[in-house]
Amino acid sequence: MRFVKAIWKLLVGVKDALVLLLMLLFFGGLYAILSARPAPTVTEGILAADLNGALVEQPAETGVSSLVGGSSGPRQYALRSVKAALLASRDDSRVKAVALDLDRFAGGGQAAIADLGATLDLVRKVKPVVAYATGYSDDSYQLAAHASEIWLNPLGQVATIGPGGTQLYYKGLLDKLGVTANVYRVGTYKAAVEPYIRNDMSPEAKQDSQALASALFETWRDDIRKARPKAQLEPYLRNPAATVSGAGGDFAQAALKLGLVDKIGDRTAFSARLTALGGEDSNAIGGYRRLRLERYIADKVSNNPHGPIGIVTVAGEIVDGKAPLGTAGGDSIADVIDKGVRSGKLKALVVRIDSPGGSVTGSERIRGALMAARAAKIPVVASMGNVAASGGYWVSTAATTVFAEPSTITGSIGVFGVLPSFQGTLQKLGIGADGVKTTPLSGEPDLLTGPSPEAAQLVQMGVESIYRRFLGIVAQARGKTPDQIDAIAQGRVWAGGPAHQIGLVDRFGNLDDAIAEAARLANLGDERGVTYLERPTSLSASLMRLFRDGSDGDSADNSDALAALGARARVDLIDQILDARSILEGPAIQVRCLECGPAAPPARRTSDLTWLQWLVGTVS
Repeated sequence: MRFVKAIWKLLVGVKDALVLLLMLLFFGGLYAILSARPAPTVTEGILAADLNGALVEQPAETGVSSLVGGSSGPRQYALRSVKAALLASRDDSRVKAVALDLDRFAGGGQAAIADLGATLDLVRKVKPVVAYATGYSDDSYQLAAHASEIWLNPLGQVATIGPGGTQLYYKGLLDKLGVTANVYRVGTYKAAVEPYIRNDMSPEAKQDSQALASALFETWRDDIRKARPKAQLEPYLRNPAATVSGAGGDFAQAALKLGLVDKIGDRTAFSARLTALGGEDSNAIGGYRRLRLERYIADKVSNNPHGPIGIVTVAGEIVDGKAPLGTAGGDSIADVIDKGVRSGKLKALVVRIDSPGGSVTGSERIRGALMAARAAKIPVVASMGNVAASGGYWVSTAATTVFAEPSTITGSIGVFGVLPSFQGTLQKLGIGADGVKTTPLSGEPDLLTGPSPEAAQLVQMGVESIYRRFLGIVAQARGKTPDQIDAIAQGRVWAGGPAHQIGLVDRFGNLDDAIAEAARLANLGDERGVTYLERPTSLSASLMRLFRDGSDGDSADNSDALAALGARARVDLIDQILDARSILEGPAIQVRCLECGPAAPPARRTSDLTWLQWLVGTVS
């Protein structure tokens, strides 16, 4: 009988192995078919840049399961791919004009938009760049300002509001629930913990946030002034109600009168304009000939370039271990750096950072790999995107030269820790908690009765130790003393302009400028070839991307700009709640820049961490 059972198990195992093999062959073949580049069906016309999503440094991986479940979220466009496609279109005789459809543009941060806008400036010197939206918000108008023609729907509006807003504070709620937020911090301006210990913003945090918002607002206005000098922004920003009233209550006419837009017209009129520019195609929606952005990127932009300058991307929250694309896994990024260095083919490295930070150990893991590259005589240059703060700034200290944009958010050199405990909750419920100890740290951190004085002291010492370490590596990198860095640290967040003035960054410039500097440091002359050091995309994520890129995407969201602003406010509220959960569930010690905006969710939960791992914590 046992022999028969053994034979049966063997047959079942063989069957399962064959099924798995067939599935792998099927999906592998499907991937090969979908990834093959088809010949373009349209040989010339309008490059239709329908940005139905957000600009990001590194699109997050999305599996096929999310497509089936309908929860894949908005599309993400790699900034470098869109830039490369637009630059290619500049000298491509097939492209008669570039059309930006911004109805569903989800933004991407001031630095990224300004960078893409500078590329559009180069294109519009050669051929028309036209933009259309039912309503423009801050992000979409900043990008549209770089077009040669801006179109607005007759029922639309330009709704620019500027940086700023409110955030949630939870102390009153925590008091009602009986939850105690045990807070440990270093840094006068490290305001990430304030939502758990206050019901409003402290004067220090408000001062810091106001300075940052004002600096970002000024760089936003400067970008639009330079791109579109005829736009009369100031009257609208000072008193929008009066300007609209002066146009008879018509938002679109008010925008036209102030030079914010060039043409008022619906989609039919806009399509007619594109037909005149690119030629007629009676079979296409809109009736004009077009080359779709996704297919144009696949046709013109290399996904796997090879050159002597390695580009490593640190995007999203920095976490320990390995993580998918869109989240900065310390081991994942360090491994691709080490592999690139060991190949012997790299002559320089550029680290592109768009991260509010995360894990201390994850940040140090990446910094260590970059320092090892420097020890191998490979120059390292840092290029900051929208955000390079806390753990993101920690990583940048490995570079010999640091580039940032005026609207980059950086700094946030400070440390905090939050340990929630529930003694008040248990008391409200009539539940007791008691036990025994063999050492002062037995059962710590005790979330039922609150951390012991010894445990609290250790956490505070851990916070202070990490802060001293942070000051030390920044001081060494910037050629200053720890006391000098402490004077500009304390958790304070800086925009790129002030950061340059106080010496946290070296020069203004984008990724291309950083690549040029890396080539100079490595004595490569005019050689600017790059190799992107990224862990490979999973099969399911590749399939997901191919399915999405193959979709037509012709539908447009015709909601007005005020509705879009309302949707943006809802997203901001959700982001605040998710960030709060991330803080409370995260490691006990963090260097997190909550003011810098939302980050990707953490790759692992703190329930998986030991007490010592809690003590080491995270730097974000």
